[in-house]
Amino acid sequence: MRQIVLDTETTGLEYKVGHRIIEIAAVELCDRQFTGTHFHYYLNPERESDDGALQVHGLTTEFLQDKPKFQVVSKEFLNFIADAELIIHNAPFDVGFINHELGLINLKTLDNYCSSITDTLKLAKELHPGKRNNLDALCERYNIDNSRRKLHGALLDAELLAEVYLAMTRGQESLLIDLDYIEFVQHSLIDLDSTNLRIIAATTEENARHQEILKEIARASNNKCLWNSLEATSTLNEKSRIVSN
Repeated sequence: MRQIVLDTETTGLEYKVGHRIIEIAAVELCDRQFTGTHFHYYLNPERESDDGALQVHGLTTEFLQDKPKFQVVSKEFLNFIADAELIIHNAPFDVGFINHELGLINLKTLDNYCSSITDTLKLAKELHPGKRNNLDALCERYNIDNSRRKLHGALLDAELLAEVYLAMTRGQESLLIDLDYIEFVQHSLIDLDSTNLRIIAATTEENARHQEILKEIARASNNKCLWNSLEATSTLNEKSRIVSN
């Protein structure tokens, strides 16, 4: 199971009025484990950031002017996310910006390249209705260290979001482990009918000694020996089977 946790930083809030992506990052998980592989680029948006956005991410025009444009990294990005589940916090925002960038270079929308898109903000609201569910609040709720997050940064935020997602969906991990265990047990069961196991019956002396031990247990327990009850039930069932036949 391959999952990609993704985040972007932008010049502003609305791609519809010309705002662009200035940073994009994606962190890879396989079978709910960090692989250590990620995709990360700062991008030249060919425009200024809004003052409000600049205060959030701190990426100046001077810093970004020699960075690649989205078109240059688009093929590498699409190859990285290919056929994976994308995990994004407030997915409509990031997906809208990415689709806008893809449209500018005549490529298909994001959902044509990944297997699915999961919005962790929607998931968090379902798990914690009426509470703050931004990334900082979720880090605090799940005891995830976000002390490095002085400003928003796509790579750091993707890494934090991956930890938050794993914490929020820990029950799914347990379910996967249980399913794996069930499958292991099923494959490990022996078909007794297909084997040539040798059955060794107890001798008369062994059966006699067994009965003596049961009597001792019965005396010590005021006739509350569970084994006697089980044997009695088994005997009755066997007699009933013989009569019915």
